[in-house]
Amino acid sequence: MRGDRRGDRTACWLAAGVAAAFAVTQAGPGITGLGPVRALGFRRLAGQGDPGHVALTFDDGPDPSSSPAFLAVLAERGIKATFFMLGSMAARSPGLAADLVAAGHEVGVHGWDHRYLPTRGPRATRNDLTRATELITTLTGSRPRYFRPPYGVLSGPALWYARELGLTPVLWGAWGREWAAGANRDSVVANLLHGLRGGVTVLLHDSDGVTPSMSANALAALPALLDECGQRGLRVGPVGEHGLPVLSRAGPVRR
Repeated sequence: MRGDRRGDRTACWLAAGVAAAFAVTQAGPGITGLGPVRALGFRRLAGQGDPGHVALTFDDGPDPSSSPAFLAVLAERGIKATFFMLGSMAARSPGLAADLVAAGHEVGVHGWDHRYLPTRGPRATRNDLTRATELITTLTGSRPRYFRPPYGVLSGPALWYARELGLTPVLWGAWGREWAAGANRDSVVANLLHGLRGGVTVLLHDSDGVTPSMSANALAALPALLDECGQRGLRVGPVGEHGLPVLSRAGPVRR
């Protein structure tokens, strides 16, 4: 009976993911990037997990001009995180991708190219996710378990093929908005603390792939975020330690 209840909960979570994808295709790109939508409608998809834990994640790398600085701060603090990699970036810096995992960090898939998935057909979506997943696995020796779509925008084909690849979609509940016009260290810290709470998944960027100075803003704000988590008694770590249900190629499982 307990196993049946767990299966029902996982099925409901997957159904919520499909509903999210349908909402994206109907309401337009960006809906899953809205905080209220994530928090109220799709808590699992938003990465809401262990109330005593904060999942720290970075998107758009690995970038040799900026990622090593993030690794240095995390190493100094003894913190591990999840890096959602772009396949195209990992292909340019294969050694750095491997170094991330060697340092104990977790890797996730952010796609091959940073493009809106709802504008892509099923075949292109499948090729994008498969190519990125296989390359990241080869370079790091670690098969990713998590997937975050570019811009936080999902599509039906993306969810379908993510499941086929054993990738669990995870968005976020707090972000620095370090890419916004006029963003700086203080604005990023303010945005992060506004959404910070136990069980949240935090999004920052370790690359300038979208806008210049994005990674510099995130790096400058990172120590303040870690300090605040410490003061609140919140553990910080990767998504894999956040207590979320994950998918395997054989089907849903719990970690």
